[in-house]
Amino acid sequence: MVNKTNENNKDNKQESSNAKKGFASMPEEQVKDIASKGGHASAEKAGHEGMSERGQKGGHASAEKAGHEGMSERGQKGGHASAEKAGHEGMSERGQKGGHASAEKAGHEGMAERGRKGGQAHGSSGEDEDK
Repeated sequence: MVNKTNENNKDNKQESSNAKKGFASMPEEQVKDIASKGGHASAEKAGHEGMSERGQKGGHASAEKAGHEGMSERGQKGGHASAEKAGHEGMSERGQKGGHASAEKAGHEGMAERGRKGGQAHGSSGEDEDK
């Protein structure tokens, strides 16, 4: 009788070791719900500054892993996606805003200097050619 009991225990142990336990035994939606609650609780505990720091650390780690070329590629993809979403008119508006902001920052003298440099780059002396 002892032998049959031992055999039954061995069978039960094998079944229970193969059975799914914990999160593996739960439906995927339930696991996601629990994980989401944990994430929200963690964020609430850390506050804005703590979450910002976590994001920065993750960004730095990701950038280090990707290297310069990888980050450049990410930036280009983001720029292309943004341009596609904005369309021609949106990109034109962005360019105008950037130009106005740049001109305002440079002032009259700075813009005059840019014009002279641009003229020199295109073969003009920057002086009045009508004289």
